Amino acid sequence: MFSVSTMTPVSDPSSFSSLSKCATKHLNLIYHVDFDRHVLKGKVALTVEVLEDKFSSLVQFSFGSSKLSFCLLDLITTPHIHTYVGQHVIVEIEYETSPSATALQWLTPTQTAGKKHPYLFSQCQATHCRTMIPCQDSPSVKHTYYAQVSVPRELVALMSALHDGQEPDPSDSSRVIYRFRQPVPMPSYLIAIVVGALESREIGPRSRVWSEKEYVDEAAFEFSETESMLKTAESLAGPYVWGQYDVLVLPPSFPYGGMENPCLTFVTPTVLAGDRSLAGVIAHEISHSWTGNLVTNRTWEGIFWLNEGHTVYIERMIARCMASEQLRQFKGIGGWKELQESVKQFGANNVLTNLVPNLHEVDTDEAFSSVPYEKGFALLYHLEELLGGPEVFMGFVKSYIQLFAYGTVTTEEWKNYLFTYFKDKMDILNKVDWNAWMHTPGMAPVKPQYDTTMADACTALCQRWVKAKEEDLASFTEADVKKLNSPQLIEFMALLLQEEPLPLSHVKKMQEVYQLNSVKNAEVRFRWLRICVKAHWEEAVPLALKMATEQGRMKFTRPLFKEVYNFSKYSDEAVKTFKENRGALHPVTAMMVVKDLKING
Repeated sequence: MFSVSTMTPVSDPSSFSSLSKCATKHLNLIYHVDFDRHVLKGKVALTVEVLEDKFSSLVQFSFGSSKLSFCLLDLITTPHIHTYVGQHVIVEIEYETSPSATALQWLTPTQTAGKKHPYLFSQCQATHCRTMIPCQDSPSVKHTYYAQVSVPRELVALMSALHDGQEPDPSDSSRVIYRFRQPVPMPSYLIAIVVGALESREIGPRSRVWSEKEYVDEAAFEFSETESMLKTAESLAGPYVWGQYDVLVLPPSFPYGGMENPCLTFVTPTVLAGDRSLAGVIAHEISHSWTGNLVTNRTWEGIFWLNEGHTVYIERMIARCMASEQLRQFKGIGGWKELQESVKQFGANNVLTNLVPNLHEVDTDEAFSSVPYEKGFALLYHLEELLGGPEVFMGFVKSYIQLFAYGTVTTEEWKNYLFTYFKDKMDILNKVDWNAWMHTPGMAPVKPQYDTTMADACTALCQRWVKAKEEDLASFTEADVKKLNSPQLIEFMALLLQEEPLPLSHVKKMQEVYQLNSVKNAEVRFRWLRICVKAHWEEAVPLALKMATEQGRMKFTRPLFKEVYNFSKYSDEAVKTFKENRGALHPVTAMMVVKDLKING
């Protein structure tokens, strides 16, 4: 019989916290949102469980990091209190955040869709919550939280928690207080706040979509299948425990495709393609409700794949249930290409391409890539093939989730349970090259054999363009792409990007017959503009720089800037455009583009 052992103290190289002396059980937050000074003022009461007798100093709480010029809160001592293991202590800290806190992005009215009101949103993953709250900033510590947030009365506050009512601020009639409660324990990186001129539409019995009014109806259409996805995910992984599942469409500078904040998924407006083609973003964030939020990797070092690999696996199982096995296979092919691109970008010998990398001396933001997602998925899909197919392996995933629910897990614990669950197939599991999968850089050691039915049309069209001579260009017509759906069009573009740059004449012909400049789907547009710039089509440069700056999703912004920078005639233009627009980008995005464009300072 497999049993989950009591969590042993861990070392977390991405955290400033000492995790062996105490563990946070609950946070009670009181915030006053100050848009004039770009700070959150307030206090936090931390309910802390003592893990060590005679513990008297909260040195393990940190607020920010030394390199960001924040002070470590190492002066909070309780010399006259004799604590003992198991005791709960409440510590109250009054503070305000720095205007440069990396968890928070403050937008001016001109940076919003409505242009009238300011906007605030947070992004705490992986280690930025410590710039917003004095906290134990490791995913190994899970806690509940309550909050009350005072904001200007014309604005709305939301958090990664259940809405618990609102009332006029008794100390200021121009403000309103919103109350929240999160009764399910979760790590600090999932605490989230947003304040803006927000509206909502109901999209299901437990779901609303929120955004500025300019996006809200389009978003309601885009995410109308949310309840179907939730029910499908529950049938695969077990009950949804978070109560509400709302979706927030953020302003364009949000750096990620989505963020799985409990009760309130954050998504980029770049998913609003008008054809429901990017529902995979929501399927992914819904899946995190089980893998990541309910069962959490204990540290970021080496086990981020437990969050992301399993989430991609469930996301693609949702696609299988709601569409077809062929679509799941097709998504697997696309994922393998994304993994190839990440390995090429990092270098095949870079430890950041390990499934289990060492993050000592590495910024977790710099380690972010498709590797934990797609190498993790490739391992799970490989195990599925070895152990009896999707139904059999999904049975294991569901059992794993229910066993480790509300807690945290390491790769070793996951592997031990895999061997226990499939105890009658130990001979198969013992033949897996675990070291090659987990601790060796580069591509996954086994390439999955996917069904290529949906991919074949993309490959054929790509090869026609690659092999076409000048005299063949007349043979291309609009009908070539009319028979491709959005995911296939994206795959066609991705295949072209893996080839040598097309001649400029070919790219101009492609625009003439397919009219790709007018496609609104961001996934298609981003790849198309990269193809154009690679072919040195000068007319595409301003379009690429426009897309790089009118939204700030790192997946799009970084490669577009790099592509223009690598077109030597326009390297200076790329740097100049970035510098002019840096203030509108999220701090993490700006930091990464600085490195991409080799800018000093």
